[in-house]
Amino acid sequence: MMMGFGMGCGFLGILLLGIVVYLIFKYTNGRKHHGYYDKSDALEILKERYAKGEITEEEYERKKNMLID
Repeated sequence: MMMGFGMGCGFLGILLLGIVVYLIFKYTNGRKHHGYYDKSDALEILKERYAKGEITEEEYERKKNMLID
């Protein structure tokens, strides 16, 4: 029966695990755009899609006007 040191070691292990999980989330989420893009980024993506033929001219103009407004 380890009363003193054994219980404290378990707590430290959980604390260490929590810190590791926190750091992983902090560094992986910090490199994203937090779910939004700058308007210039969105316009560039739109231009690329139009250039590749993924969207029609009408779709391009409509979406461009939505982004500009």
